[in-house]
Amino acid sequence: MKKFLLVMCAVIGLAFGASAQRAQLQIGYGGYTQMDASDMHDYGAVNNAWGALTAGVNFKILPSFSLGLSYTFSSTSYKHIDDANAYYHVFMLNGKYDYWRNSIVRLYAHAGVGVDVTHMAAGDWHKNKTYFAFQASPIGAEVGLSRVATMFGEVGYGAQGLLQVGFRLNL
Repeated sequence: MKKFLLVMCAVIGLAFGASAQRAQLQIGYGGYTQMDASDMHDYGAVNNAWGALTAGVNFKILPSFSLGLSYTFSSTSYKHIDDANAYYHVFMLNGKYDYWRNSIVRLYAHAGVGVDVTHMAAGDWHKNKTYFAFQASPIGAEVGLSRVATMFGEVGYGAQGLLQVGFRLNL
């Protein structure tokens, strides 16, 4: 039985490995994040953040499914407290499912879960706090500019923003 399970694991691993593609790097900007809409800053009211800058890498696991990791950064300042800021560092595991495509355009859904490490600082005082972070983007479009470069746009809600746009490089 052990040999059978090992052989099955090896066959499944080879099947996924054979369909694996090279990495896809991405960088994007999103506006109105989960951190703006939720109370993820403690100690008083904050100004709206400038948005979120996201960098990530995706790996094609199946013909229509990719998995990857991303890092998102955003910051804001506190109202009524001089020199007080909150810095958001978000680390997420992301999945992307292509539900329609032709030679130039792909339509996809994107979801991610992870952790937001918020660093709050005011003068000599500072504190770190962690929160659950997510991204749910049911509508995404990717347009091929060349065989290597694409641009994308997503509509959803989460730590990467309500509307996210950016570029991807297929390596």
